[in-house]
Amino acid sequence: MKLTILLSVIILLACNVSEEKSAPKKTDALDNTPKTTVTKQQSAAPPAKTYSNKRFRDVMVERIGKDSFLIHGQGQIFEASFSWIVEDGHNELKKGFQMTDAGAPEWGKFEFAIRVQKEREHSTLMLVLFESSPKDGSRQYELPIMLY
Repeated sequence: MKLTILLSVIILLACNVSEEKSAPKKTDALDNTPKTTVTKQQSAAPPAKTYSNKRFRDVMVERIGKDSFLIHGQGQIFEASFSWIVEDGHNELKKGFQMTDAGAPEWGKFEFAIRVQKEREHSTLMLVLFESSPKDGSRQYELPIMLY
């Protein structure tokens, strides 16, 4: 008796599986709208652009507000100190300096935020990271980055 019940269950399950594979799916004749699926690639934001040169690498800028930006990356900087300036092609709007968490020859990480407003509506802001020469203070290894 148990054997008969077991065989019946196995046969029923086998019939259901083959029916699902061979039977066409029923669709509503009125539903003619095309089906779109969102893949991970479509929904993901484009990869952030990174900037690099001989002294800076993997530098990325994220807009965190209307006039605010977060800058992070790595630098191989003498005594771990570097400078930055924001200009609009005509004027220097803001400047400062930052530190990496390690000095050269190591690649130290850095992260800082700046807030800067355009003086002219249609101007383009440019952030320039650079190392100051220990000899004469001149800019070395400039890395220009366009701020949007």
